Amino acid sequence: MIFSRSLRLAACTAAILCIAALLLSHPVVNAGEKSVMHCFAWTSIKNATPADWDAFYKASDALPQKIKGITRVWYGKLESPLSQVDLGNLDADTVKKYRAGEAITVPVKRMVREYGMCMEFTGSDALKAYDADPYHKVWSDAYAKVRVEGTTTYNILGQ
Repeated sequence: MIFSRSLRLAACTAAILCIAALLLSHPVVNAGEKSVMHCFAWTSIKNATPADWDAFYKASDALPQKIKGITRVWYGKLESPLSQVDLGNLDADTVKKYRAGEAITVPVKRMVREYGMCMEFTGSDALKAYDADPYHKVWSDAYAKVRVEGTTTYNILGQ
């Protein structure tokens, strides 16, 4: 009789733990948290070596363990590359005219953004702190070896 009471207690405990886990993982519980997805697309350096790419992958995979507030990363070749116009280095007068909505004539170059990456942050404060983290430089050095300078960057706020 004692043995079966212990089994019933163990079964009840397991059931309560399962229910608690389901409740804690339910979206309503986390509804007040606003994560931020920091995403960017870039043009790869054509002569980047396999070792350069491996270093980038390794450094990127380590981001959630190395920088507080990054929960996960996702990177790869874009399914549909983006086309970005590179205006080059514009002088201050041309930038002023452009921002005022005036027509400008400048040479342009088309950049194809063929790779992309997203980092999920726990919130805006974590995204702001990311630049100052010492590991950011380690990751940036690896990233610089696989991409042409310049990216198309955007941040998505969680709902």
